[in-house]
Amino acid sequence: MKKKDISQYYLLKNGIDNKTLNRLKHNQNITVLTLLRLCVILDCTPNDILKLDKE
Repeated sequence: MKKKDISQYYLLKNGIDNKTLNRLKHNQNITVLTLLRLCVILDCTPNDILKLDKE
């Protein structure tokens, strides 16, 4: 978001709700649909957003 100068307000106005923003801020699970919406908004791929945490 920083690289593309996209704010949380912009996400709210483009289909990402408050509950989802809160989940993102706290590294909680989101749906695949939300991931796809973020990719469209940010003009990126899921690989640009996801980080695989190997335990």
